[in-house]
Amino acid sequence: MLPAAHRVRRGDDFRNTIRQGRRCGGRLLVAHAVTGTTPAPARVGFVVSRAVGNAVTRNHVKRQLRHLAHDRLDRLPPSTVVIVRALPACAQASYRDLGEALDRALDRLGLGSAA
Repeated sequence: MLPAAHRVRRGDDFRNTIRQGRRCGGRLLVAHAVTGTTPAPARVGFVVSRAVGNAVTRNHVKRQLRHLAHDRLDRLPPSTVVIVRALPACAQASYRDLGEALDRALDRLGLGSAA
């Protein structure tokens, strides 16, 4: 579980990051990132739409992504906001595949080396 200080909750934060941030996509997910100027902890948010599957599938994917993001918080520079958007292929992806996709996206966004 992500600590509360590391979660994105406000819709404005989601919109601003998606509109103004850098973007990197793959077959399983798309990651958006923006680095702020004020000192704050790195934060991560998730978008898992109905296209991914039913509620059970969406929640399963979201839990997996949250756990993967928690393990990678130390890679993220302070004041960074990352939004991870799950694509429909996530529903059939393994935990390992999701982790590799997230690592690849973070690397391409310039947010540290693979964990």
